[in-house]
Amino acid sequence: MSVKIPLSRKSIRVLRKGEQITEKGIKAEKLEDGVEGDVKFSINIMVDGERHHRIIGKASEGVTLTQAQKAIEMLRTRAREERLDLPKGRKVAMSFAEAAVTYLDRLVQSGGKSIDDKRRHLERRLVPYFGKGRLDSVTDLQVEQYVQSRIAEGFKRATVNRELSTLSHFFNRAINWKWMKRDDKPQIVKSAEPRKPITVLTDIEAGLLMQAAMDDVDPALALFVAFGLNTAMRHSEILKVRYEHIDFDSRRIFIPEAKAGEREQVITPTLASLLANRQQSSGDQKGWVFPVLWSGRVGHRITMGKQFKRAVLRAGLSCERVTPHVMRHTAITNLVRAGVDLPTIQKISGHKTYAMVLRYTHVHGAHLDKAISHLDRPSASITQKLHRVEPLAEAFVALCG
Repeated sequence: MSVKIPLSRKSIRVLRKGEQITEKGIKAEKLEDGVEGDVKFSINIMVDGERHHRIIGKASEGVTLTQAQKAIEMLRTRAREERLDLPKGRKVAMSFAEAAVTYLDRLVQSGGKSIDDKRRHLERRLVPYFGKGRLDSVTDLQVEQYVQSRIAEGFKRATVNRELSTLSHFFNRAINWKWMKRDDKPQIVKSAEPRKPITVLTDIEAGLLMQAAMDDVDPALALFVAFGLNTAMRHSEILKVRYEHIDFDSRRIFIPEAKAGEREQVITPTLASLLANRQQSSGDQKGWVFPVLWSGRVGHRITMGKQFKRAVLRAGLSCERVTPHVMRHTAITNLVRAGVDLPTIQKISGHKTYAMVLRYTHVHGAHLDKAISHLDRPSASITQKLHRVEPLAEAFVALCG
């Protein structure tokens, strides 16, 4: 039973068994059992949006009202100190769960990539594991323990790596949006995973895919496939092209935002002609080549995944094997087959490192066979004379004993 009198040492002494006084987050309760006249002190307060409910102790253990008051002051002092560590402009630290919800909402509003995957990773795995603690309090050890727990559950490293990619992107955005400081981001180390073989379309398959795209109800699909097979550009890069960035005379496209930084993309005469015709029919001289189709939104398409899948099925190909990125693999491999030097291929493909281009050399080795043939020498030219030890050498061998 709660007694409505001011909380003080005197009022606590006159409490009867089972009675309690609560004031300013402190509760003093006269216990019915145990030591005669014993009192239990506890606190229940909100500090910076976080509730703290804990038992301080009993009078029989030496706990007093003053200690309960000091416990509250300590929590508030700690909160003030933590606020000093927050990024400029923030007064309250965000919880991991709260930040995850806002992060996903912002991705949806801005048309972020792979939103469904990120939502699944966060809602099913990351938020339940890291709980409702502060966003900026996740440690390197906690991330490593998360990885080990997922591996112990039987999940593949590739699966865990995708979840870590979401976690890393989540923290990077939190830093950019001033939710946390850069130094508070934990170290996120992905495990090595076996490299998947590069899938490449044959000339016949590429032709079937192109024809299927031309037969689709979406007229933009044929242009998208033509882009992929004629430029080796990435899915997202293609959809961000604007007419004002195309130089039809030099057949170049300026790409301001690419994975490895801005670059100029060379295009084929066929693609340049398709783009010129598309620009003329659309009547748009500067806008997006792949604009959104519905009202209420301004910008470019985010994905052509569903349309591409339709074309793959219509062409009689496997959706698991053939994705939009396979067009990029195919174009780069065709350059390798044609004997184009790798630095030039890197310039066309926009790869950040030379080593990434080098992966494609194992797909088609004819150019390597041709190169090694220049070193070939008939076996008849190798005579015993080439292996005869000269007298001077014999003397040296004898001297060295």
